[in-house]
Amino acid sequence: MHITGRTLAAMAVGLGMVTLSACGSSTSTNGSGGDSKTVTLVSHDSWAASKSVIAAFEKESGYKVKVLKDGDAGQAVNKAILTKDNPQGDVFFGVDNTLLSRALDNGLFQSYEPKGYDKVVKRYRADEDRHRVTPIDSGDICVNYDKKYFADHKLTPPATFDDLVKPAYKNLLVTEDASTSSPGLGFLLGTAAKYGDDGWQGYWKKLKANGVKVAEGWEQAYNEEFSGSAGGKKAGGDRPLVVSYASSPPVEVVYAEPRPETAPTGVAQGTCFQQVEYAGLLSNAKNSKGGKALLDFMISERFQQDMPLNMFVYPVRETAQLPAEFVKWGPQAKNPETMAPAKVAANRDQWVKSWTSLVLK
Repeated sequence: MHITGRTLAAMAVGLGMVTLSACGSSTSTNGSGGDSKTVTLVSHDSWAASKSVIAAFEKESGYKVKVLKDGDAGQAVNKAILTKDNPQGDVFFGVDNTLLSRALDNGLFQSYEPKGYDKVVKRYRADEDRHRVTPIDSGDICVNYDKKYFADHKLTPPATFDDLVKPAYKNLLVTEDASTSSPGLGFLLGTAAKYGDDGWQGYWKKLKANGVKVAEGWEQAYNEEFSGSAGGKKAGGDRPLVVSYASSPPVEVVYAEPRPETAPTGVAQGTCFQQVEYAGLLSNAKNSKGGKALLDFMISERFQQDMPLNMFVYPVRETAQLPAEFVKWGPQAKNPETMAPAKVAANRDQWVKSWTSLVLK
């Protein structure tokens, strides 16, 4: 799906793999050094905010915002770690609960508790003893399905992880590479949470035997392989099942011309894994004062209520209201799989290595 000047990858927290680019309202060339009035945000490619909302922050704070988009979430986190001694910016946004331990263990962030932190829903909070990161949004990584395909084939869409390995759904699912893509990793962790340390590999063997296809990242899976997305239709995508987000169906409505009466895609509620994204003040940030002001703003009600229809994620602030489009077409998963960050940290790298050997070779 494409809209003016943007792709769905930037709308649904998709994880496309593109080169570093700079954008934002600032044309300043003095970076974020010293007493600069530019504050630099480093993010994955899916960062988006309304111009009017950023303009309000700039007017109130006196800082100009510069945004550096640095590829897929995993790619962006890794680059931030490699450059932590001389960071590209002041604030990093987009490290999620699947990668959080890597960022914290590598000293990526310094402590700061933003104003309004007490308004963040408690279940999304992490690292509360040191406040190195602040929750910004949440989302559910889930299998999406193409309603038309299943109606045309008189086939009931899958609802659970168990359903996906049934013969009826052979060669229908595309997922992302768990070693390079955040939703791909989230889907892997969802299966590990569901089937346990000893059961997830057996599940993936069944999934592989049932014809699962692996794409490099979210954009390739959703915008090229998935038959239910506007982009997938144009690209000749023939997979009616894709690992994406519970918030993806509203995108297919909001940016369609004309708008359909109902979302053309649905969500298999029994395949979801909860994702939380965080932001933090980078260690060695050159404009820490501006970075703190930006973090304060990112959990303000104004920014939190602006996020859903820009990045298609859910706010974490208790008082933030969802837009009608989300309420109607993108409800959050009722019982998503979850995993403690400590368990993710202890197992992630080995699980990804095992997954790669099992599924890609």
